[in-house]
Amino acid sequence: MQKQILVTGGTGYIGSHTVVELQKAGFEVVIVDNLSNSKIEVLDAIEKISGVKPIFEKIDLDDKKATDHFFDQYTKIDAIIHFAAFKAVGESVQKPLEYYRNNLNSLMNLLDNMRRHAISNLVFSSSCTVYGQPDKLPVTEQTPRKPAESPYGNTKAISEDIMNDFCKVNASVNCLALRYFNPIGAHPSALIGELPVGVPGNLVPFITQTAAGLRKELSIFGDDYNTPDGTAVRDYINVVDLAGAHVVAINRLLNKKNKRNFEFFNIGTGNGVSVLELVKTFIEVTGVNLPYKIAPRRAGDIEKIWADTSLANTELGWKAEKSVAETLLSAWNWEKSVRGIK
Repeated sequence: MQKQILVTGGTGYIGSHTVVELQKAGFEVVIVDNLSNSKIEVLDAIEKISGVKPIFEKIDLDDKKATDHFFDQYTKIDAIIHFAAFKAVGESVQKPLEYYRNNLNSLMNLLDNMRRHAISNLVFSSSCTVYGQPDKLPVTEQTPRKPAESPYGNTKAISEDIMNDFCKVNASVNCLALRYFNPIGAHPSALIGELPVGVPGNLVPFITQTAAGLRKELSIFGDDYNTPDGTAVRDYINVVDLAGAHVVAINRLLNKKNKRNFEFFNIGTGNGVSVLELVKTFIEVTGVNLPYKIAPRRAGDIEKIWADTSLANTELGWKAEKSVAETLLSAWNWEKSVRGIK
């Protein structure tokens, strides 16, 4: 019998790509999303790619009553992947309460219902922001977590602590946190990709929107960091590779391969790429001129981080496969398809 996976935030950027990979792997998917940063049309695009339209319920998981009602209706859920959260670092600095309320309440409402309905498995969308600015690079899972540089990062660290404490007293529950680095790119079909509502908070949509002429120029925040070219360094991972890691994580929990009932893994490429390198690679692979300027550093940003992914490679049997150049090209093809650019 088909296993049913609940994907919260499943019409969002990473969520939608993960839904496609789950359906390809033979799972039945139920999406819950409040559509605050995504569009309902994503469901049609998912169906075009996979041939299956996922079940969809518009719910705000911050709303305890609505969440409880959903779980009373859907009684066959085998596992949950929890993406639904506010996610812009800069915005979280400006609106800390909104971020704490939304991101933490939604998780606690889910855990509450896992206990009520005896649902055992949760894969959580965590982040490398839990490491803050690490003293040593690359970061492994043993790298000490540091105080987060932003409320967004702090919600991820607190969420991990909540799950850890919850798992200690609920032996039948298994939580697995994937700490991802910087997801970029789009599905090779160019039918789904990153389409933020309003001004993008992430670098690559800003690059592609500038290349498409929607924005006058790209701002690179800070060129005075202690890095080879002065711009911040990140570990950029293809979103389809990242989506595949969630399928692997779900299978690990369903097949009871986990070593402990709370686990966490770094999901990245293991390579650090600077913002300027990324911009130059985009220009190179697309042939598009990209006007950019250097702007002051942005609150909440760290200087440099990239992953040691050997634990995920060996323990999960997962590895990032796609190059940054190929990934940037996929992001540009997606932007062109959205804007009707030939």
